[in-house]
Amino acid sequence: MSLLLDLFKSLVYPGVLFVIVFSLLLEWVDRKIYAHAQNRIGPYYVGPLGILQPFADILKLLSKEDITPPHVDKVPFLLAPPLLLYLSLVGMYMIPTGALGEPHAILSFEGDYLVVLTITTLITMFVFAGSWASVNRFGAIGSIRALLLMVGYEVPFFLCAAAIALDAKTLCLSKMAEVQSTALWFIVLQPLGFIVSILSLQAELERIPFDIPEAETEIVAGWLTEFTGKKLAMIRLTSDIELFLLSSLVVTLYLGGPWGPGGPSILWFLLKVLGVVLLSSVLRALLARYRIDQAIGFFWKLVVPLSFLQVALALFMPL
Repeated sequence: MSLLLDLFKSLVYPGVLFVIVFSLLLEWVDRKIYAHAQNRIGPYYVGPLGILQPFADILKLLSKEDITPPHVDKVPFLLAPPLLLYLSLVGMYMIPTGALGEPHAILSFEGDYLVVLTITTLITMFVFAGSWASVNRFGAIGSIRALLLMVGYEVPFFLCAAAIALDAKTLCLSKMAEVQSTALWFIVLQPLGFIVSILSLQAELERIPFDIPEAETEIVAGWLTEFTGKKLAMIRLTSDIELFLLSSLVVTLYLGGPWGPGGPSILWFLLKVLGVVLLSSVLRALLARYRIDQAIGFFWKLVVPLSFLQVALALFMPL
């Protein structure tokens, strides 16, 4: 029975199936908000209010012809999409969701915080490897932009991650959430870190105003240009799961994770994740795209100093 329960948690709830379904629902929420901000309807026909449109899009891509251009470097080009999907799913296993009333994640250990941060970096590295292997001028430009953008947002994000670890006195995400159950949320204690994390989330997900690697008005589809069929479906699904992963990470670090009145609960966790996604979607709708030099300058001239200030406050004004 213990083995069956572990399989259920890993594959169904709160594991792979739950993560995929809720990630696609988050895409629907994001598209609806973005559409209404532009006076459009957004997804409408597939399912009630178009809620099944993201599912239909993935199925459509899976049914399309999967083309591998003859000039590509096949090994990294073919391996990048499944590895991106795998990494995003593994990251979600370390997020405490409060499912089944449990305060800990499926994979919870001292140091899982560092593993999740490493996964977010590896995702960008595989994006670069896959798009560079496509030997396409637009893919090459998009991949270089993705790396340059990573240089901008990862430094401040990791600094704020260190500030959280200093105050929580742990490198376990589940324990970080639990610390906030008996004290103030870190969004109150470290508001600068929360702001930096939201900006880094936008950049990591390549969302406006940091959608520079995929700028369709400049470089077609950027690093995605040569990916089709099943490979593109895996990349699109990875993007949705990464939105869930990074929003969940922000919720865990700054909003108490799954903890709420009455203890840990999946309902509290999902409501908080929806709140972060709504904030991200509003920013996406309100702002215009930066140039790559403007984005790097923004992070290094403004966001990095804010993150250093947050680390200093965590050092000299601990809990």
